[in-house]
Amino acid sequence: MPEYTTASRFRLSGLCFLLQIITIILFAVFVRYGPESSPGFCSQQLNCSWRNQDAGFQHPRFRDVHLQAFLGFGLLVAFLSRYGPGSVAISILIMAFAIQWAVLIQGFLHFFLNGKIYVGAQSMVSADFCTAAILISTGAVLGRVNPVQMLLLTLMGVILFTLNEYILLSLMGVRDSGGSLTVHTFGAYFGLMVSRILHQPHMDKCKKQQDTGNQPDVFAVVGTIYLWIFWPSFTSATTVRGNAEPWAVLNTYFSLAASTLATLVLSPVLHEEGTLRMVQIRDATLAGAAVMGMAGEMLVTPFGALVAGFLAGLIPPLGFRFLTPVLCSRLKTQDTCGVHNVHGLPGILGALLGMLLTALATADAYGGRLEFMFPLVAQGSWTATDQALCQLCALPITLLLATLGGSLTG
Repeated sequence: MPEYTTASRFRLSGLCFLLQIITIILFAVFVRYGPESSPGFCSQQLNCSWRNQDAGFQHPRFRDVHLQAFLGFGLLVAFLSRYGPGSVAISILIMAFAIQWAVLIQGFLHFFLNGKIYVGAQSMVSADFCTAAILISTGAVLGRVNPVQMLLLTLMGVILFTLNEYILLSLMGVRDSGGSLTVHTFGAYFGLMVSRILHQPHMDKCKKQQDTGNQPDVFAVVGTIYLWIFWPSFTSATTVRGNAEPWAVLNTYFSLAASTLATLVLSPVLHEEGTLRMVQIRDATLAGAAVMGMAGEMLVTPFGALVAGFLAGLIPPLGFRFLTPVLCSRLKTQDTCGVHNVHGLPGILGALLGMLLTALATADAYGGRLEFMFPLVAQGSWTATDQALCQLCALPITLLLATLGGSLTG
């Protein structure tokens, strides 16, 4: 981690102090423990249509999602030789602030009642989802911004993430339990637009920023193991209650397996050294998880999950070989961690897959799950085609908010 001048250190110290004091005051005024022990409280009084309340899920899923965000994402950004340990420290700093800020911003929209924000494991899972999107965004600018700028990016990113999530999940009724759009796509393109605005012509040396030294594989090993262990829980943390969870868990595992093999199909062909590296497995794992974010809880079938994972696994090696140089040279967008290849494009693919599966949803195929997943379709207010069009419209809305918000933040 680079050394900072005295002024920079005082700016960081002062900003951390200011943000923490503000959040403490806001917590004191608005935040209270949520009565999650009351089964009907959420559905009757709070706006919880965006997440499904299930008293049995709370602590284990919160633990898994939190570990995934904290260790999985945190270690995956620690691969630059000059910024490795510092990147982990910054990711922890971002998480520490983003969780607090997300509880407040999301609380005003989703958990607000009688002038108070009611928090519990459900709201903390939601905050972790938001934090994951912000960590994805920071991957696009890693090594080129200081901690003060990272905190400002987090401040704006949480607000824009919550706005996008509220429009999609609450107002439009989009299903995106694992965050193909809300987490992966938004986080990637928000960060890429910030990176584009921060472009400096005299520092246009894209290959220099990829100086990874000898430690990336070490971090990639640990981070990828955490992805494999906890990502199925991440994908299924907000799925519909009852027996829908096994679909999300199984589909995610199948997708991870197929994406790993897919990237090894292309990597030896595209790279002359032909050496198997752990970072390639890491990228494939992220892509396979991103593509199952929306479709994971749907009737993909094991065969479909393997196909989707295989297609997603082809994106990172192709993207790093052909798209990343174009982003850097033509579009003047430096993408340090390759979030466009491992989050953005697989997230878009996952959204398109979710749209297709929604159009094919029927009561015979889904049974009682249809009422929980697509209530308007089950009630007859919408057709499956209407719901699919809604899912499709969510993609340009997410891209629009991410690019405009990234430009403003940058």
